[in-house]
Amino acid sequence: MTSSDAVSDPPSDAPVVVGIDGSDGALNAARWAGAVADRFGAPLRIVHALPSVGRNLTQTAAAMTAAMMSYQRDMAQAFLKAADEAVRADRPDLAVSTVSFNEAADQVLIEASHDARLVVLGGRTVTPAAALLLGSTALSVATRSKCPVVAFRGESLSPGDDPVVVGVDDSPAAQEALKTAFEFADRFGLAVEAVRSLSLAAPAETGVTIPLLIDWDGVESAELAALTETVDVHNKRHPAVEAKCFVEPESPGKALLKHVGDSGLVVVGSRGRNALAGVLLGSTSLNLLHHSPVPVIICRSAQGDSNE
Repeated sequence: MTSSDAVSDPPSDAPVVVGIDGSDGALNAARWAGAVADRFGAPLRIVHALPSVGRNLTQTAAAMTAAMMSYQRDMAQAFLKAADEAVRADRPDLAVSTVSFNEAADQVLIEASHDARLVVLGGRTVTPAAALLLGSTALSVATRSKCPVVAFRGESLSPGDDPVVVGVDDSPAAQEALKTAFEFADRFGLAVEAVRSLSLAAPAETGVTIPLLIDWDGVESAELAALTETVDVHNKRHPAVEAKCFVEPESPGKALLKHVGDSGLVVVGSRGRNALAGVLLGSTSLNLLHHSPVPVIICRSAQGDSNE
C-alpha cells in the first residue's frame, strides 16, 4: 500500500455515508447510520447507486441484470425519499442529505469513503458464492475503502447497550479495529470485549513440532498478557470504557462468533485490497459478513501492510 492509500483520521465535519438499495435491510441501515451520525455529531449522507454485479455468464443472467438496473434507476428517488423520511422521523435535528448516482455502488461508495467518517452498507447479506463472483458490494468496498466500513446486519436501529466485540491479532489493521471499537464504545457508553484467537500461536507458526509438549496454559497466559497490554493503550485514551480481554482456542472467525451473539457490534481489521483478497483473509471477515447477527465494522490499516 502506498502512502496515498493509507487511512487517516477524518475531519470533524466528515459525514457518515450510507448506501441503500430499497430493501428493508437498507432502510434499517439508514436509521442505524443516522443514530451513529447523531452521536458523533456528524451529518448523514444517504446514497443510492446501481448494483455492483459480477460477470454475466448467460444471456438469461444478462437480461435479469438489465431489468434489475432499470428498476433501480426508476425507483432511486422513491428509495431515497423513504430513507430520508425514516431517518428524519427518528432524528429531526440531524443534518441529512440524499444523492443518486447512475454508476456502480461499489465505485461510488469507495469514492465517497475518501471524505467520510464511516461508510454503512445496507442491503442483502454476503454469501461465499457472491464473494467468489467478485460481485459483492460489501467485499469490494470494505477492502478498498479509505474509512471504516459497516456491513449492516440484524434489525437494531442503533448500536444499543450491548458490548462492542473486536478481533485482535498482531496486524496494523487490528490496531485500527481497536481504535474504532473504543471510539464507538466511548460515544455510546458501551463496553469493549477484545478477542484473540489462540490458534494464532499454533505450532506451525512457532516452530514447535510436538504439540503435546507445549505448555498451552503458559501460552494462553502469555497471549492474554500481550492482549491486555495492547488493549490498555487504547483504554487509556478512553478511560470511561470498560474493557475485557478474551483468548479463545478456536480459529479467529469462530472465536469472534462465540462473543458476537451477546454484542451489538463487531469490529475486525482487513488486509485485503480487493474482493478476492477478502475471501483469502483467513476467512475471518467473510465468515462474519455471512454469519454475524449484528453489524460488522471492517477497518483497514492506517499504515498499510507490507505485503500489499
